[in-house]
Amino acid sequence: MPTAATSVVLVHGAFADGSAWARVIPLLHAQGLEAVAVQNPLTSLEEDMAHVQRAIDRVKGPVLLVGHSWGGAVITQIGGQEKVTGLVYVAAFAPDAGQSPNDTLKPFPPSPGLAAVSVDKAGYLFLSPAALAATYAQDLPEEETALLAAIQGPCRAACFATRVTEAAWRTKPSRYVVAAQDRMLPPAFQRATAARIGARTVEVDASHVPYASRPQAVAAVIIEAARG
Repeated sequence: MPTAATSVVLVHGAFADGSAWARVIPLLHAQGLEAVAVQNPLTSLEEDMAHVQRAIDRVKGPVLLVGHSWGGAVITQIGGQEKVTGLVYVAAFAPDAGQSPNDTLKPFPPSPGLAAVSVDKAGYLFLSPAALAATYAQDLPEEETALLAAIQGPCRAACFATRVTEAAWRTKPSRYVVAAQDRMLPPAFQRATAARIGARTVEVDASHVPYASRPQAVAAVIIEAARG
C-alpha cells in the first residue's frame, strides 16, 4: 500500500506567492491535513529548493508535494527524498533529468500568455495588469486580477533555462491537474507532460490558476493523493 501523507507542502509558480493557495488550504485542513504554502523568492532553482526543503523539514510525518507551474520543476528536483510520498502537478512543468522547463516547451507553439510576458532590466519576468487579466487568470473577477497583478512575484527568467538533475516523478506516484483553458502553458503541453510522466490526470475547465478558480477540484486531487 502507498504511504499516506499527513502534511502537504504547496509550491507556487511565477507571478505568485504562497497566498495563491488560500482557497485550497482550508479544504485540506478540513480533511485533517497539515498544509504549508512556501514563499519562494523565484530567484533560482537552488533558492526555491532551499525554501521548500525548510518546509518539508518543518512539517510532521510523510509529506505530499504540490507544485504549480514553475513550482513543478522545483518539486521534480527535490521530491525524491524518503519523507515525500508523492507529487501533484497543477498546470506545471515536470522536466526530466537534464531538461529545463524551456526545453520541455520547445515542441509547442508559443502561448498568448508567454508572449505577453515582459522582462525588466534585472532579468525578471512580470505581467502587466492587462496581460495578467487576459492570459493568466481570465476566469477570475476583475478586482481579483487587479490584486494579483499588484502582489505578483516576478520570476528570474534564468530559472526557466535551469536544467534539473533529478526527476522525482520517476520514483514517486504523481498526479497532474490539467487546466483546459490555460493561456500560459498550453493544455496540449500539459496533457503531454502528464502522459510522459505517467501521472494520474484530472482535467478542469480553468485558466492557469485552477487553485483560485476551481479550488475544490484541485483540493480533491490533493486529498486523494495524500491518502495514498
